[in-house]
Amino acid sequence: MRLLGGALIAGALLAGAGVAAPAGAAAPARTTPGPCGYTATPEDPAARPVPLPPDPRRTPDRGTVRVTLRTNYGPIPLTLDREQAPCTVQSFLHLTRHRFYDDTSCHRLTAYPTLTVLQCGDPSGTGAGGPGYRYADELPTDLPPAPTDPTGVRRLYARGTLAMANAGPDTNGSQFFLVQADSALRPNYTVFGSIDPVGLATLDRIAAAGIAPTPEDPAPVDGAPAAPVDIDRAVRRH
Repeated sequence: MRLLGGALIAGALLAGAGVAAPAGAAAPARTTPGPCGYTATPEDPAARPVPLPPDPRRTPDRGTVRVTLRTNYGPIPLTLDREQAPCTVQSFLHLTRHRFYDDTSCHRLTAYPTLTVLQCGDPSGTGAGGPGYRYADELPTDLPPAPTDPTGVRRLYARGTLAMANAGPDTNGSQFFLVQADSALRPNYTVFGSIDPVGLATLDRIAAAGIAPTPEDPAPVDGAPAAPVDIDRAVRRH
């Protein structure tokens, strides 16, 4: 996966997309037979080996599941909502079970007035890696208009929202973002849960540490965290 022009742009939360193979160079990608249709992406191989998720005919779509990201800044407990996004929750739990997120770094921190998030989920730490498969969007339909957008196009991704990054329609993989302050985005990103209060306190500490300066930009509002943000372990809580 790669980023547009080598940089992320305000208002977009991208999980990079791989370069397509030449026509006729590869067999059709494998797709699971259930309703989620997880599809292998041989042109964009996994950053860390992991099989396709299970895809039962009756995907669980009720109730919540709790997962904690244990980071070097402290715990980030999450509540995943199966009703909001059953296929996304199923994939996230699959990746957690296979320890895909363990010993990974969150590669992007933003501090725009209208976009304040931490983006994680790429074992390569570059923003270019994923799980070797993709699946369809489960987009929110009930987000209120963003009060900062007079056009009414963008929606409010409120503080505490947990959502998927993507590289365009139906390209969800492993990268996700944690909303630290109310943000205005087009409703193109699957919301699949929320961040518990303890996790928000951890996010506040991460945001306070700032974004790493570069020779081109000594005071960036978008880039790598100034101090590494490491997920030591992602654990499902029972």
